[in-house]
Amino acid sequence: MKIGLPKEIKKEECRVALTPVSAKEYIDNGHKVIVEKGAGMGSGFEDDEYRSCGCELTDNVKKLFDEADMIVKVKEPLKQEYALLREGQILYTYLHLAADRELTQAMLDRKVIGIAYETVTENDGSLPLLIPMSQIAGRMAVQEGAKYLEKTFGGRGILLGGVPGIKKGKILILGGGIAGTNACKIALGIGADVTIMDISAKRLSELDDIFGNAIKTLYSNSYNIDEMIREADLIIGAVLIPGAAAPKLIKRDDLKKMKKGAVIVDIAVDQGGCIETTKPTYHSDPTFILDDVVHYCVANMPGAVALSSTYALTSVTNRYGLKIASMGIKEALKVSRPILTGLNCFSGKLTNKAVAEAHNMKYEEYKA
Repeated sequence: MKIGLPKEIKKEECRVALTPVSAKEYIDNGHKVIVEKGAGMGSGFEDDEYRSCGCELTDNVKKLFDEADMIVKVKEPLKQEYALLREGQILYTYLHLAADRELTQAMLDRKVIGIAYETVTENDGSLPLLIPMSQIAGRMAVQEGAKYLEKTFGGRGILLGGVPGIKKGKILILGGGIAGTNACKIALGIGADVTIMDISAKRLSELDDIFGNAIKTLYSNSYNIDEMIREADLIIGAVLIPGAAAPKLIKRDDLKKMKKGAVIVDIAVDQGGCIETTKPTYHSDPTFILDDVVHYCVANMPGAVALSSTYALTSVTNRYGLKIASMGIKEALKVSRPILTGLNCFSGKLTNKAVAEAHNMKYEEYKA
């Protein structure tokens, strides 16, 4: 199979979907890898590193898309890339279709086979291709939140860890999954007062076992959220419903109940955000202030630590990508349940139920 590795064109996205080493894995398994020149520069990988591993380099992105059987990316295609996609081509990347109807329609119109990293699900229910980026985003959420709580950035002027003799800053984490748990670890590490909410009693019990009395756990319901947003200095939105749009847990009117200069970091922005006022921002201009509340809503948070993120991502994506390349997509979908769960669209049909429900579109189950 011919594998295409284009340069990411999303604003300030420095990750790359294949390192030279992971590209070589495809080549060692008998496949051809075509790399757009400069694709790895943002993560510190030179073109010569790919070339020395046996990759073909090109500066013609149309040629790359025309020749590649499977395109491997980090982020979803942007509008200027839609026309490059062709019928029957496999697109293996983060898609987040539930938050983007236009992209969903483009994928269907182009009859692309879309395998979304974020919906690949193992038999135990884990999301192996989402976990490393959720870990990074969760850990980054606290450090970014701490920075934007500084007065010079519009924040309250709060030191989350405090010092002896003063109160610690209060952090509210919405969602106790991978991102929320990793945010919790960093929040405790800097000495903050941490409350974490989830709708699952089982998950709250697990968090209590992990962190003990160091944190407070609460059921996520409208009453508890209303109470806690009044106290929080930093709110981290870490809610995930795989493949679906995130529920809006904090409404526009709720901002008036929050402290002036409080900060919201919405990790769920890729799935539409779990805060009603969320809108995507970029690393160069990451925040906006609404009703005196600072919003940090960067849609590709791990892109800021591109080298770490690229290594973490490619260490898990290659396993499934190699299976698709070596077996062919139809056989891979037949024998691999995780790859089948990653299938969002196939030859003009929308095969992910959550995405279909998000856009009120027709869902058609793929029969392997």
